[in-house]
Amino acid sequence: MTSLPASSRLQFTSDLNICRILNGMWQVSGAHGRITPKVAIQNMFDYKDAGFTTWDLADHYGPAEDFIGEFRRQLLAQYGQAALSEIQAFTKWVPRPGKMTKKIVADNIDISRRRMDTETLDLLQFHWWEYRDLNYLEALRYMTELKEEGKIKHLGLTNFDTEHLNIILQNGINIKSNQVQYSLVDRRPQVHMSSFCQQHNLQLFAYGSLCGGFLSEKYLGKPEPRGSELNTVSLRKYKNMIDAWGGWQLLQELLTALKLIAEKHRVSIANIAVRYVLEQPAVAGVIIGTRLSISQHIEDNAAIFNFGLDTADYQQISTILNQSRNLYQLIGDCGDEYRR
Repeated sequence: MTSLPASSRLQFTSDLNICRILNGMWQVSGAHGRITPKVAIQNMFDYKDAGFTTWDLADHYGPAEDFIGEFRRQLLAQYGQAALSEIQAFTKWVPRPGKMTKKIVADNIDISRRRMDTETLDLLQFHWWEYRDLNYLEALRYMTELKEEGKIKHLGLTNFDTEHLNIILQNGINIKSNQVQYSLVDRRPQVHMSSFCQQHNLQLFAYGSLCGGFLSEKYLGKPEPRGSELNTVSLRKYKNMIDAWGGWQLLQELLTALKLIAEKHRVSIANIAVRYVLEQPAVAGVIIGTRLSISQHIEDNAAIFNFGLDTADYQQISTILNQSRNLYQLIGDCGDEYRR
């Protein structure tokens, strides 16, 4: 039985009621530490038992889809068929651009279905590397056919910008969501994406909301990490983002402000950072990485639903954010960093 409050849930679609904190599985893809599969599956039960029932993964996240498949099998064996309906697993398909046929699309979706041990994928999130290759529209049309055949419940996107999201909708393709980087450091969705999604009844899933852990007590008052200290893919990625945004000194000012707000609400800096994104328009949920078999943050994550940010909190945060550079001008719209 879930121990989280009702506010932790969202009726994402008519048939999918999700937890607004999604368990991100990017960390099992490699370069984040050694994973022990047996312990990882047990950790997945821990998350589910605490009310964190929604998983975000991808075909290229190492054994992530296989872990979901094994988790489903063990869940079925221990608790029966009804228990399977309590979890949601959102995967991604990230093909190389090129000619798309229905066979190519169907074969790849079938691989995910087999690995995840499910007839129907809850949400298939699609990423495409090259906008100039218009085959992404063909791929989405074939995915729509597979949805009609019952192999996919819903279609979403990953890292599409507002312009191409609009093109997809104009081609009559039914999309439910777009997954984008969104944090106190990266607020690019606030420029165009958020309002567009509100106008078209689309929802956002936010990742990178903790900047790989930089938005936490661990880095408050600490010297700038370099070289071997940036020992995960996430740390290297988000350190570059912080540098573009305003640098280490400005991050320290932000962390100091967040610490004061966190103490007021008796929560952690990470809780404040996530809560900020969760309260933004069009955001359905925030994806927080789960380092399965390495470390857990179940109790800390649960605190996100125990408070809300007030006007004074937002004013304190804005004072710091107003000093940062404009990442939209520097990088472009959501996902443009992947297509330069």
